[in-house]
Amino acid sequence: MSRIGVLGTGTVGQTVGSKLVEVGHEVKMGTRSEGTYADAAAFGEIVVNATPGGASLQVLEAAGSENLAGKTLLDISNPLQRTEEGMSLSVGVDDSLAEQIQRAYPDANVVKALNTVTAAVMVNPAQLGEESVLFVCGNEKTAKGEVIQILETFGWLSGDIIDLGDITAARGMEAYLLLWVRLMGALETPIFNVKIVRAAD
Repeated sequence: MSRIGVLGTGTVGQTVGSKLVEVGHEVKMGTRSEGTYADAAAFGEIVVNATPGGASLQVLEAAGSENLAGKTLLDISNPLQRTEEGMSLSVGVDDSLAEQIQRAYPDANVVKALNTVTAAVMVNPAQLGEESVLFVCGNEKTAKGEVIQILETFGWLSGDIIDLGDITAARGMEAYLLLWVRLMGALETPIFNVKIVRAAD
């Protein structure tokens, strides 16, 4: 098992951190008050960014580039912002937050995953009662492999984890949140996910 630093102690950070401990990892949480972001990042062989998208770059700066270099950085954040018209993205179309993070920390191996489902589903997909899909992307194959192994311990089936390619695929993964928010309102619950139906050969 691995040492994992989790940046952010909101619902996502606490839920993912607790599940990581449950499946056998050593975890250090990073906050502004107790254990610092730098402490958590330095501790982790893998680092999880579970902060709100609007704060992610500032938090990672506090974590320190030297504490992220050479490590897998699992990015769960979403660049959502509230406007008068509803929810929108602070970055999108020709860029993504994950790409901004990768550019800011070129020595880290950023992998985008888990951002397309609510926290409870992230760590317990079986509660949905049937298989659904999860997406990952990133530039470094080994780093994606590390993240996929973690996802499998959370209950995601390997055949339902879809590798979308390099980090630019995060543009679509993050933009999906605009639809996700509308679906949550229409379904009146955040406990849902999507599945891919392939045509028969």
